[in-house]
Amino acid sequence: MSISALRQLVVALAVINSFFSLTINAQQVKPNPDEKPRKIKTELKTAYKDWIDQVDIILTDSERQSWKKLANDDEREQFIQTIWRLRDPDPDTDENEFKDEFYERVTYANEHFSSGKPGRMTDRGRIYIKFGKPDEIESHPAGGSYERPYNEGGGSTTTYPFEKWFYRNLPNVANGVELEFVDPTGSGEYRLARNPYEKDALITIPGAGNTIAEDLGLQPRADRIAGMNGFGVQNYLRAQDSPFEVMNLRAAMEREQPGERRIPGWTDIGTPTTEDNPLTFSTQVHYFRQSDNNVLAAITIQADNDELQFTDSGGLQIARLNIVGNIVTVAQRRIGKFEDSVVTSATPEELSSARMRKSAYAKAVVLPPGHYRLDLMVRDVESGATGVQHLGFHVPTFPTDKLAASSVVLAAKLENLAGKVGGGQFVIGTTKVVPNLSGTYKRGQPIGIYLQVYNAAIDQTLLRPAVDVDYVLLKDGKELRRESEDWREINDAGQRLTLTRLIDTRSLSEGEYQVQIRIKDRVTGNTITPAATFTIEK
Repeated sequence: MSISALRQLVVALAVINSFFSLTINAQQVKPNPDEKPRKIKTELKTAYKDWIDQVDIILTDSERQSWKKLANDDEREQFIQTIWRLRDPDPDTDENEFKDEFYERVTYANEHFSSGKPGRMTDRGRIYIKFGKPDEIESHPAGGSYERPYNEGGGSTTTYPFEKWFYRNLPNVANGVELEFVDPTGSGEYRLARNPYEKDALITIPGAGNTIAEDLGLQPRADRIAGMNGFGVQNYLRAQDSPFEVMNLRAAMEREQPGERRIPGWTDIGTPTTEDNPLTFSTQVHYFRQSDNNVLAAITIQADNDELQFTDSGGLQIARLNIVGNIVTVAQRRIGKFEDSVVTSATPEELSSARMRKSAYAKAVVLPPGHYRLDLMVRDVESGATGVQHLGFHVPTFPTDKLAASSVVLAAKLENLAGKVGGGQFVIGTTKVVPNLSGTYKRGQPIGIYLQVYNAAIDQTLLRPAVDVDYVLLKDGKELRRESEDWREINDAGQRLTLTRLIDTRSLSEGEYQVQIRIKDRVTGNTITPAATFTIEK
């Protein structure tokens, strides 16, 4: 046999050997029919990533969580359609004015505010997209020499580039909003400032750029530097520049901003015209002193979820209520109007339990004492069921020279914000208070009590108000239980005391009860006894 033929034989044997090896290995790795296939999560398409990044600023927390639960592109497409449909101010037309305006603002932000990242992601871009063009802009693109106004302390200094934006009104936020953006790095990225001193380029240089108070030796520079972190007290600052007001404003600006929508059944002068009233809901107003001449009227509206129509939206069951309210005086002069939405969502598995709960809405308005009428219309967006109420209410006059108390709120939920930024629905001061309008509780469900006490005299040894507080539980006029409050732990803000309590109901039988809050001023000896009634059921 020649060497060439021998080589051909060796190659042939190698090919045959490889074939049998592949056959055996294929048999060995034959899949087990009992083995479950592995679940591989597909990566989100770029188009959906871009969409969720852009619209994140207008989504609610529940909508963001719902997006994460979507399993496929069909559900995502349906979700996107729902998001725009819920925000369409006029669903009867082909155009969606909210959607069009949103994308116009995104385009403008990207063109004018970019600085190493898309303009829509900067502080100016986010605020522009959410609230639109400011009414006034004061621009200092190069910074430089700056004469401080009186409210910033006066005197001359040098600043970083900065801008001031002024909005006459931000719906559902505040009136007369002034925002300042500073570019301390010169990179073109202006950041929303926490106080008027962030633009001061000389603040850390001793003796340079003093305020008038610093020049006169009335205030050390360290106080102003500390004020940047919210610890200093600046007598010349406006109230709106205080760290707490700034935090409250930012929290209010981060909340969902409902779009204006005209609802069928409401005429131009704001009078309900709907005759049919198939949707029932409850309304209650509580009163808290705001100042000597103004009262905070906290309006709460609740509807049973089992009366609402839930529809599938991107894998979630969603019900939506539109709420329109007008407040008029006895002379039929309208002094306030509000329009908002309440959205309740649940997974298909949670739907049955969600129907047993309530959808709630809160609106706080500041009014002088007097008589008013509240015209309310609540409409189920899906079913069209509409309810109308006309509620007369009297805003009380709180005395300024003797012990007094606010409304007693029977709460379904009491939450101490414990230093968190306040703002939002159901927040009163530093407490989140969700009222229970029916006053009915299941046995074992704690009863929340919330009220404010005014004009308690100052204990001169402690320089703070001091009151004795007893929570007395009665049934059929007989005292069942008494719980005392440690007056040293009562939350106070000047002469305004906040009382909160959770009443244990595990030992109570079914029936109607009264809780009396017996308050005694330890200095003057004056007493008041506000009270509320509630019902315990199985």
